[in-house]
Amino acid sequence: MTDTIDIAFGPLGQSGPGDLVVFIGDDLALSGAARDALGGAGADLVAKAAASEKFKGRSLSAMVLPAPAGLSADRLVVVGLGSESDRGKIDWPALGGFTAAKVAGRTARVVLDLPGVAAGPEQAAAFALGGRLRAYTFDRYKTKKKPDAEDKSRGALTILTGDHAAASREAEAAKTLAEGVILARDLVNEPPNVLYPEEFAKRAQELTKLGVAVEVLEPARLRELGMGALLAVAQGSVREPRVVVMRWNGGPAGEAPVAFIGKGVIFDSGGVSIKPGGGMEDMKGDMGGAAAVVGALHALASRKARCNVVGAIGIVENMPDGGSYRPSDILTSMSGQTIEVINTDAEGRLVLADVITHIVRSEKPKAMIDLATLTGAIIVALGQDIAGMFSNDDALAEKIRAAGEVTGEAVWRMPLIPAYDKAIDSKFADMKNTGGRHGGAATAASFIKRYVEDTPWAHLDIAGVAMSSTANEINKSWGAGWGVRLLDRLIRDNYEAR
Repeated sequence: MTDTIDIAFGPLGQSGPGDLVVFIGDDLALSGAARDALGGAGADLVAKAAASEKFKGRSLSAMVLPAPAGLSADRLVVVGLGSESDRGKIDWPALGGFTAAKVAGRTARVVLDLPGVAAGPEQAAAFALGGRLRAYTFDRYKTKKKPDAEDKSRGALTILTGDHAAASREAEAAKTLAEGVILARDLVNEPPNVLYPEEFAKRAQELTKLGVAVEVLEPARLRELGMGALLAVAQGSVREPRVVVMRWNGGPAGEAPVAFIGKGVIFDSGGVSIKPGGGMEDMKGDMGGAAAVVGALHALASRKARCNVVGAIGIVENMPDGGSYRPSDILTSMSGQTIEVINTDAEGRLVLADVITHIVRSEKPKAMIDLATLTGAIIVALGQDIAGMFSNDDALAEKIRAAGEVTGEAVWRMPLIPAYDKAIDSKFADMKNTGGRHGGAATAASFIKRYVEDTPWAHLDIAGVAMSSTANEINKSWGAGWGVRLLDRLIRDNYEAR
């Protein structure tokens, strides 16, 4: 995990080589610090160039100019902030990502003094976070790169701000959050012949370097625990499954933890109920939930979060084979509940069922959130910008919604009603593993709900946002690392000791 951009902080007025970045609104007015940095000739140049280029200063637009004589810079980059209303709701990571893209591979000074907008240390750190995330690429398997790829592979930003020392301290904490997101992106982007269950478990064990206690449950232990649902999903693959439990004990000793559970289907062929060939290559990302949990534990441990958190991931491959589980099989889960298999491609909920049971019984968490690329139905309902949220606890659901609003990882609460639960009743077992096509995301959530017992719980269906999601200013990668920032914010705002 390496940075692709160097970010430092300095005082307003600091000179240096490279590009100079300033910000203007739709009124084309510069802040005082920007005018000082440009000098009179530079400020006049911006006004004249904007008129000539019909640059309106719209939010996330830019104008690149040769630096005027007398200005200590190679180029002048003018970034638009939009109207006064736009400036009242700036997405700081998005602004940082957009700006970083405009000076990719170059050295630049950014005058983070915005007209009519307060940009304190927290905003500066969020700006830097966006720059780091936008600079991420996953090209480790390319032996030949485009001619300009090397030029854009690394850049250096110096962010000039009023309280640069405080901003630097805030940004150091934000850097560890970026590392967690990047770790999750790397895991999602890796090919399944490289990242098989045993290898995924080894990468999770790297968290021990940060003080996380990591326990890897191998197949013999899974059989001993009675994880019949998870083991059934794995039995068609030559790659044996793992369950990894990661414990960060940053809070008071003995205090119940918050639990994060991740679906980790390393590759999902659909099993005997095999998927269509078109798009099957995307099923290497069916472990986006597990990746988010590992990334979140990295972020929390790196910043020494003052909370007890347990992360648990079920890691399997779902493959067709003579030994695969089949439609009409009846499985006995760790909870003792029996499951009639209707479709072997409804496998993620089987994995989650056993991992959730294990964590509820062994850890007795105060709250539990599972993340899973679970259903195509949630993409039909919400598209690829919003995750679906199902919960048995209004207070927990509101905390998650609020965290998502702050981080930009939006969730939308979906209904859980008795009719959905009834749809998974089976003639032959306690339940079926699918309730049919209609309301597919909701019936899947109802299935998981049968395993959470009395724990406050939320299920995040991240099928639309974790992989091949809508590109934005902080992510141009196929794997988004979605959920790491949300989980970190959830802990920060609601569960850390003050």
